[in-house]
Amino acid sequence: MKIINLIDNAPGPLVCAYEHGLSFYIEAAGHKLLMDTGASSLFLENARQLGIDLKQVDSVILSHGHYDHAGGLLDFAQINPQAKIYLKDSAAAAYYHVDDKDVKYIGIDRKIVTLPQCVWISGDLKIDDCLFVFSNVSERKYWPKSNLLLKQKIGNVFVQDNFAHEQYLVIQEKDKHVLLSGCAHNGILNILQRYQELNQRYPDVVISGFHMMQPSEYTQADIATIEHTAYCLRESQAVFYTGHCTGKRAYALMKAIMGEQLKQIHSGMMVL
Repeated sequence: MKIINLIDNAPGPLVCAYEHGLSFYIEAAGHKLLMDTGASSLFLENARQLGIDLKQVDSVILSHGHYDHAGGLLDFAQINPQAKIYLKDSAAAAYYHVDDKDVKYIGIDRKIVTLPQCVWISGDLKIDDCLFVFSNVSERKYWPKSNLLLKQKIGNVFVQDNFAHEQYLVIQEKDKHVLLSGCAHNGILNILQRYQELNQRYPDVVISGFHMMQPSEYTQADIATIEHTAYCLRESQAVFYTGHCTGKRAYALMKAIMGEQLKQIHSGMMVL
C-alpha cells in the first residue's frame, strides 16, 4: 500500500506547492485512487513533481462537498475522463461559511455535477473486497465547534449543515485496515464509532483532518475537549496522520498526549 499527500496546508521538505486544501494519491488492492483534489489544480503540479501519473488513476473519492476538497476535480477530469468519481448524493448542495462579517460560498463547482463519470452514493458502498465507502454518522459527541459557522442554503434560508454529505474511505489490504476522512466534520470519535460498528474493530491507520482549527483563542472547555479526544484516540491504538483543518495549537495539545501515535501531514509527504 502506498499513500502520498498531494496537497495540504503545511509545506513539506520537498519542492511541492501547498494551499488550504487536501488531496491524497493511493495505490492499494490493485487500484490507483485519489481521495479529494485540493482547492485548485496545484495538486496536479505536485503529482508531476513527485513522478505520479494521474492518468492511471481509476477512481476518485470525494470526502465531502467543499471547494477545498473538490477544487481540482474539473482539471483532473480533463486529463483523466475515465476515472470514476464517487460523491455523496448531497455533495452538490449549496454550502456556505456564514459569520458576522461575510457570507462565502464554499460548495463545489456546479460544473462537476455534469461530469458523466460521477457516481452518486446514497449510503454505504462496497466498491470491491478491499475498498468500502461509508457515511451515516449520526452521533454528535464532541461535534467540532467550528461547524456552527457552516451552513446549507435551502431556498433563501441558511440552515445548519448536518454533514450528511461527508463520507469516508476504508482500504483493507490483507489484515491492514486504513481509514481516510477529509475534515471529520462529523467528529473523529463519532466516525470511529461508526467504523467500529461496521467492522467490529478499530482501523490500524487513520488519515484525517480533525477540524479543530478556529479563528478565536481556545477556551478552557475547548482545550478539555481536544485533550479528551486525544486520550480516546490513544486508546484505539491506531496511528493517526492529521493536517489541513486540525490547527497547530490543537495538534500540539494532542501530540503531547498521543506521542508517536499522532503524526503531522505535510504537502508532498509519503504517509504510507
